Amino acid sequence: MKIELIDTGYFYADGGAMFGAIPKTAWSRRYPANESNACVLAIRSLLVTTDNGDIILVDNGVGNKHLKTWSYYHFFDQTDLNTTLRDRGISPEQITDVILTHLHFDHCGYTTQWEENTQTHRLTYPNARHWVSQAQWDNFKHPHPLEKDSYFRENMEAVYEKDLLYLLSSPIELYPGIELRLYDGHTPGQIVPYISLPERTYVFAGDVIPLAACLSPEWISAYDLYPAISFHEKHRMLEEAVREKQAIIFCHDAYTPCSTVKQVKTYYKKEENILLS
Repeated sequence: MKIELIDTGYFYADGGAMFGAIPKTAWSRRYPANESNACVLAIRSLLVTTDNGDIILVDNGVGNKHLKTWSYYHFFDQTDLNTTLRDRGISPEQITDVILTHLHFDHCGYTTQWEENTQTHRLTYPNARHWVSQAQWDNFKHPHPLEKDSYFRENMEAVYEKDLLYLLSSPIELYPGIELRLYDGHTPGQIVPYISLPERTYVFAGDVIPLAACLSPEWISAYDLYPAISFHEKHRMLEEAVREKQAIIFCHDAYTPCSTVKQVKTYYKKEENILLS
């Protein structure tokens, strides 16, 4: 297998929101912010290709349908993901699987695109199985009021209508060396892919651990719907990551895309930065 990181763009998020109850005097030593207290965040996807010709895309960014709706995030350097894939010799039709960690707009926005000629939303990856957890799909259909503004039905309706939605209720091995596990906290039923290569296992942590700066379980974003659950789920992920020397991929960290993790007393910190394409 080969894995590659793709940064689909960047945006600004309020530092207080990203770090919740942690005071700025503490978090600003780990993650920079501008004079408006805004932090630059990445919107990161993962591309996995196997020797058998399977091409898997994990998350696909904010897309281009809702940039004006969320203009206060000041999105910048947004890329056309199809162009990025074609530069790697991959057409959208070749994608076999799209794994969506969860259905907030910044993780699944490119799942569909607006077709001006037909005035409809068409599938970006028309031959791909789209993997979502059952718990997240239920939440998407009937969202909690605190996160309902993060969901857009037009991102996923075409997937459902084309019968390309595959729902997970428990962990599965998608392909040899690719395991999909489930985590709660930030939102119900986040899918976390574990990709095992000869040198180590890579964990695409999604919003379970979006930044290297918030590795410590107590550092929980105000965006997390269930912070007490987030605390325990981060512990569950990090204990194994340290024990097995796994590398964590941070989907929103603009400065540290991937690293191994070490434990220092009751805290967790990044250990070695891992360079991926």
